[in-house]
Amino acid sequence: MTENNKNDMKSGLGAAVASPLGGSRKEAVGIIGGAGYTGGELIRLLINHPHAEIKFIHSRSNAGKLVSTVHQDLIGETELKFTDSLSFGEGRGEVDVLFLCLGHGESKKFLTENKIDDNVKVIDLANDFRLQQNASFENRRFIYGLPELNREQIQSANNIANPGCFATTIQLGLLPLAKAGLLKEVYTTGITGSTGAGQSLAATSHFSWRANNIQAYKTLSHQHVPEIMESLNQIKPFNHSTIEPLHFVPWRGDFTRGIFISSQLQCDKSLEELHTLYQDFYKGHPFTHITQEPVFLKQVVNTNKCVIQLEKVGKQLVVHSVADNLLKGASGQAVQNMNLMFGIEETAGLKLKANYF
Repeated sequence: MTENNKNDMKSGLGAAVASPLGGSRKEAVGIIGGAGYTGGELIRLLINHPHAEIKFIHSRSNAGKLVSTVHQDLIGETELKFTDSLSFGEGRGEVDVLFLCLGHGESKKFLTENKIDDNVKVIDLANDFRLQQNASFENRRFIYGLPELNREQIQSANNIANPGCFATTIQLGLLPLAKAGLLKEVYTTGITGSTGAGQSLAATSHFSWRANNIQAYKTLSHQHVPEIMESLNQIKPFNHSTIEPLHFVPWRGDFTRGIFISSQLQCDKSLEELHTLYQDFYKGHPFTHITQEPVFLKQVVNTNKCVIQLEKVGKQLVVHSVADNLLKGASGQAVQNMNLMFGIEETAGLKLKANYF
């Protein structure tokens, strides 16, 4: 999913000095691991962000190359180059926020080996700090970065653990039920695009394998389930017992990006009551929407949206939720979190057009 940089990167990184002009300045951004899918999406979002400026994009394997030689749709959009250094001199290495787009397990290693000023905010897109048991690292405390769940905490946070793509899409479908104390045993299936596996070569990533093909994988054992359960139990009514584990079967799809989730459970509430419940829960959240029409991937691909549809037959409720795994499921949500952390309009840089046709 991201560039997996296993080389030592030892340097110091300071915080940018605040401007006396306050809101007129742009937040200085650094990206670690800029050659992968999530790094590329971050670059695409931030080069046009009205309140952010990319100071450097780190990649050892592509140091010195134009960013547009790797992310070739950016030809004519930017003259930025990759660097393998974190020390620029003359203030060029000073940033306000650092995005870590490294492989899972590499973010902790990076922070251990590199001195990052305490005033530099960190947004980690890997899974190193998502669970409460891993949220504290040295003098940093990471907040789980799902705005629909933790918006107020994110606004005052210095460190964010960006949620996983499946975790985001599943949680957004289930959080209103959890808060209302309506979650019972849940059976979930979800299919994701090939970009969810990252750029590393594998037998199941080749075109000849992916084309016209699907496959279940990590059945009932996907790594995103623990973070989903932490969030659902965080928001449940105080007097309710711990929510039962989610039964999740993920699927590899024969398309590049997007996630489609269907969660099934028993529920006595009417569909009208449930629509009101969901509308009330997501009121004021600009990227999560409820519809009574059938949802499909092209509604959300290339956007930071999650769209949710409810269906009910008898007492069986099915919650469908769709999102782009690289945007709302990764880089778009990371920018959304950055906006909240710096008091910027939440939708800044994220008013995107879906690939509808």
